[in-house]
Amino acid sequence: MRRLPSQLLKGSLEGALLQVIANRETYAYEIHQALVDAGFGEIADGTIYPLLLKLEKANQISGEKRASPNGGPPRKYYHLLPAGQAALAAFDADWTQLATAMRRLKGVGK
Repeated sequence: MRRLPSQLLKGSLEGALLQVIANRETYAYEIHQALVDAGFGEIADGTIYPLLLKLEKANQISGEKRASPNGGPPRKYYHLLPAGQAALAAFDADWTQLATAMRRLKGVGK
């Protein structure tokens, strides 16, 4: 699978993180894996962690450290807050508008 261009990825990654967290409470490695499985390509941990921190500081997500079920180091589980739900709804609306505009440019759905 082709790797997404970094500028395209940069503009959509926050929305993608919010969507993964909206689907279920999860931790950073699972978020990374969900993005890879969805076709985003390999994303550096150095990209995901700062975005999670940014979303947390914006009160869009909340993280809670819990013991690992396997006895490993604690994991920080994230869940969506109301501001995150609103941000995801806004992202979805923007994405839909962009996708519609691109289809119109291609002559589909006129």
